[in-house]
Amino acid sequence: MTDTTVLLTGETGTGKEVFTQAIHNSSNRNKHNFIAVNCSAFSKELLENELFGHKAGAFTGATKDSKGIFEEANNGTVFLDELGEMALDLQAKLLRVLENGEYIKVGDNKPTKVNIRIVAATNRDLKKEVENGNFREDLFYRIAIFHIDLPPLRERIIDIEDLSNFFLQKIMKNKSSFFSKEYLDALCKHQWKGNIRELRNVIERSVILSETNKIDIESLPLDFQQLENTNNQHTTKGNLSAFELGAAEKIHIQKVLNYTNGNKTKTAELLGIALTTLYRKMNEYNL
Repeated sequence: MTDTTVLLTGETGTGKEVFTQAIHNSSNRNKHNFIAVNCSAFSKELLENELFGHKAGAFTGATKDSKGIFEEANNGTVFLDELGEMALDLQAKLLRVLENGEYIKVGDNKPTKVNIRIVAATNRDLKKEVENGNFREDLFYRIAIFHIDLPPLRERIIDIEDLSNFFLQKIMKNKSSFFSKEYLDALCKHQWKGNIRELRNVIERSVILSETNKIDIESLPLDFQQLENTNNQHTTKGNLSAFELGAAEKIHIQKVLNYTNGNKTKTAELLGIALTTLYRKMNEYNL
């Protein structure tokens, strides 16, 4: 099996980390660590320390040597998500890892050797970033030896049922639940701007709201139900009173809050709304 570097591109939420995990699991490195890091989640200094580690005394508070992700993942796979956000000087250090399998820890003066496979992902156009001086051209060609572009979910309608059943089994574990035909039809008609991540949240939310093992369209967000009912020429959201809509929304929010044990960040994520919107609605419904 090849150990070549892979670049995954595509919209946010298209499943790049899941795809990378599958690459790792099917490789000769699958007995070793798989570690994922989001390059946009750290400042330049923190990302450097996260990836490369440091020596004791390298900075205030560094009381002992610390391994970085590359050292922890030795002989395994590192997934660098949002690579396009990495600072240029860190890109140079990453290039050295790819070319020589070595790097210098923060505060060290000798190289550390590692044997790792790197899979990177971005939703940026790295060729344009190279033209604009934001990404190193030599790193681009080194990282994109094998380039895979993951299409958005709206272009993979045929996969929606299989993905939905996969998420259902993962969430429900050994419990037997299933989707109604109307539910799956509604999923296939949605635009999925949040891609696979949005689909998983919708499935998890439906599991929370369903009273039986049959997961039906009533457990979907109201905009899904509106589209499906409009297509079937049944009752539309526009025919429901503001009171009925509010009552349904309040019940949905309360059930999800109960499921997350009051974790408002997770609740907002599952509901597909901003955290500030959740707080406003909780105040409005006295939740």
